[in-house]
Amino acid sequence: MGGAKVVVYGLSTEGYSIASQMAIKGADVSIIDESTPSAISLKAEVAKTYPNVLSLKEDEPLLAMEPIDVAISKAQYLFFTPRIRKTGQDIKTEIHSKFKDATSSLKKNSSVIYTLPTGFGGNNETISLLEHVTGLEVGKQISYFYYPLEDLNAQPKIIGSYNGQEDLKLAELLTTKKEKKFVAISSAEHFHAIDILSRFSSLCSILEVCKYAQDDVTKKDLSSDDFQEIYLDNMVSGLFDLKSLGSSFEGANTLMYLINGSVKGIDGYIKRLIDEIRSTLKKNDLKASRTKIALSWTLDQHEMRGDKIEMLQNLTSRLRDYIGDVEAFEDPNFDLFHSEKTTIVVACSKIDFENIQKTKQGSDLIIVKANPLCEII
Repeated sequence: MGGAKVVVYGLSTEGYSIASQMAIKGADVSIIDESTPSAISLKAEVAKTYPNVLSLKEDEPLLAMEPIDVAISKAQYLFFTPRIRKTGQDIKTEIHSKFKDATSSLKKNSSVIYTLPTGFGGNNETISLLEHVTGLEVGKQISYFYYPLEDLNAQPKIIGSYNGQEDLKLAELLTTKKEKKFVAISSAEHFHAIDILSRFSSLCSILEVCKYAQDDVTKKDLSSDDFQEIYLDNMVSGLFDLKSLGSSFEGANTLMYLINGSVKGIDGYIKRLIDEIRSTLKKNDLKASRTKIALSWTLDQHEMRGDKIEMLQNLTSRLRDYIGDVEAFEDPNFDLFHSEKTTIVVACSKIDFENIQKTKQGSDLIIVKANPLCEII
């Protein structure tokens, strides 16, 4: 490993995970928290002590620091792993602004590893921006790689590289158990698109079919299947990637139908979940003014993508159109029981459902599982 100098720009969950992995392998790693002016040195023992960003931030250990531009100017490998919180048209502006900050001090012969999803052709724009900011030509004086991170348990098997060139040192830094394969950047974009579209096509097939399960027998039979373990949390994972793929097309084609159909499928599910909550009020003769909705969704505030945070805000505001008292919480010890009102708890992930099950004994909570059948318990 020879202590390659690695800088990770963005103290995100994905950035910290990859920085820790490389620090433990012996690389010289610095990580940049965008909200501070310094790069933090991440040693192997620190990476082993703090398994994630939250534990590091809570303990605030004293770590060696240096100015961001100094750290970046020494980087052999710069990983771009920022947290993105803007939506719509503002996303691209935010990403480009952060990318300029991250790359402006890079020197000749360094390498940039871009870890956000881009859709088709998105890397061409990023490469142009990199050349403009650094004054260095990609493929000659500076290297560029595409490595879209999402699932911490299954990092990409392939690395997109300019002209498909291999970088054995980079492969060694990133390899966990399986070897990495280098392909052209456009091929990496296509592989990622297939992964994302396959997942959403499968998910939306389940969501759309479950709409038609109206009678109790069918619901009971379907609820014994594995897909009942799909919650809203799983449904929203990768929505950022799907939308970035959608923004790389103009006009109507079959691929756009698939993408738009998937986005509509998720939105349709949210509408159905709200309708189920409203019909639960009717069935139980509950007045909206005497009912509280508690949305239980344990979110990672440090993820690169802000989809889940945005979806929770969207769901909260849409429910408030019908019921004034809507509150989101993450803590399983949240006081659900001392309300004068009847409480409907919406479990948005498997872990949240399990936590509610542990704490609800003997209480008269109504639980809605935010899964394909919107089961009421």
